[in-house]
Amino acid sequence: MRILLLSDIHANLEGMAACLAAVQGYDFIANLGDIVGYGGSPNEVTERSRQTGALFVRGNHDKACTGITGVEEFNPIAGLAALWTKQTLTPENLEWLRALPQGPIPLQGNGNQPAAAPQAEQNPGPPQAEQNPTTPAAEPKSSEPKLKVQCVHGSPLDEDEYIIVMRDAYEPLMSTDAAITFFGHTHIQGGFCTHGEEWETLRPMYRTKKDMESCDLAVMPGAKYLINPGSAGQPRDGDWRAACALYDSEQDRVTFYRVPYEVEKAQKAIITAKLPERLATRLNEGR
Repeated sequence: MRILLLSDIHANLEGMAACLAAVQGYDFIANLGDIVGYGGSPNEVTERSRQTGALFVRGNHDKACTGITGVEEFNPIAGLAALWTKQTLTPENLEWLRALPQGPIPLQGNGNQPAAAPQAEQNPGPPQAEQNPTTPAAEPKSSEPKLKVQCVHGSPLDEDEYIIVMRDAYEPLMSTDAAITFFGHTHIQGGFCTHGEEWETLRPMYRTKKDMESCDLAVMPGAKYLINPGSAGQPRDGDWRAACALYDSEQDRVTFYRVPYEVEKAQKAIITAKLPERLATRLNEGR
């Protein structure tokens, strides 16, 4: 089974579309939350997520943008964007986002959907097929991952917790019995691993910050991993390119991707919405 992992799209339609077009041959999409917030295309990204995703967990911005939580814990720019998003979302999209489930969610079979989600396509297929609404989606494979795998937004212990450095990863890795936990929230591609007495921080290495590139990680038997596919909509690891990852459960491999996208269009959507300019300029920096 091959699962495309998307996280922290943050209403960046262009970043999301670039990831969907770049990675082919997956069985379904697991979305790790923060579908909206910050960006200027919340309805478009929500609708695309509903059409293409199979497994979802909610993020902190999904909660704030739908009124589950307030914006008191957000910085002023993030809070303003969340309030604008809540006003801009259609009632149907707002209710769908509000119904997203809290992680951890086990990664098994063909994924699962929040109760309020309409029937989603399980496999968008190659880019030309997913853009053609008359093309039926292929049936997903029924095999499940050989390893125990789960999906969260922040941490398996707390959906809003940030796992940025190894000391943040220690307790989540020690407390879980999952071999792999896919998480988001930090907007930093990579992760952490423990194997016996060894502890390792994982960071993909790329040659440039210009072209589409990928980096493979072989999953070691007996190891436990926290793996972040990175942010498809607002990377914060110094690389402006949209980030995502592909998990191949048969090959025991995670492939990280960085994908160039039409950043100017994403910035224009933010400016047109009269959101703070900093939300647009930071997209150039990957910060």
